[in-house]
Amino acid sequence: MRTSICTTIGLLAGAVLTTTVGAQSISIKGSDTLGAKLVPQLAESFKAKHPGVKFEIAAEGSATAFPALANGTAQIGMSSRKAKPEEITAASSKGIQLKEVELCHDMIVVVVNKASPIKALTKDQVAKIFTGQVKDWSEVGGTPGPISIYTRNTSSGTYKDWQTLAMGGRDYPSSSQKMAGTEQIAQEVAKNKNGIGYVGLAFAKATGITDVKIDGIEPVAANAGTYAYSRACYLYLPENADALVKEFIAFASGSEGQEIAKKIGFVPNH
Repeated sequence: MRTSICTTIGLLAGAVLTTTVGAQSISIKGSDTLGAKLVPQLAESFKAKHPGVKFEIAAEGSATAFPALANGTAQIGMSSRKAKPEEITAASSKGIQLKEVELCHDMIVVVVNKASPIKALTKDQVAKIFTGQVKDWSEVGGTPGPISIYTRNTSSGTYKDWQTLAMGGRDYPSSSQKMAGTEQIAQEVAKNKNGIGYVGLAFAKATGITDVKIDGIEPVAANAGTYAYSRACYLYLPENADALVKEFIAFASGSEGQEIAKKIGFVPNH
């Protein structure tokens, strides 16, 4: 862990003012859901207040956050799911006690190709599609054609969350196509008239795709409490993290960071 040298100018009406720091890098690893858009934007806004701070952000899936925290190659972990007990234990065995911070909420949105006539599905239909029980669009009121399923890869927290939230813990069919990131899912569905996938709320308006109502509920932030596939997203850090890392966490989870989350398409905590 690098040590930080920073001088805090002070607080005014609860807002952190600009801090003068020496060149320092904060390494953040984990979730693509958080790391593709939100955390980079938070980092840019934080750097404006802290000249000299650099960020290294690797968004390769929630599962990558915890080994990186345990071996010291990341100071902050991004995760679209809660840490597993074994991940907490692995870090603890190396003397690192992890602290969890709920950053915001997200909605996992079902998306189809823009040309698809499908505008709404039931939770039961979604489960049957993503487990391979329903294989043709005609079975759920669509234009006849084989359903092409696009999912995240197995290192993704969203991959696991979707199994829990939408599939009753069952397996994906072998025909499903695993993508490295959320943006890739959107791109593939946009290219395939028979495609279906899931993306975070911030990605649901990408070109060439359209979101799908679930049990009549539209996937918009105002419906976060009733939409079927809502979840919390987290940042993790060691309890003994340096002051600058803790300050970034406070910024991200504070009012200014939450406003950024809202603008990007996440559901803020306050």
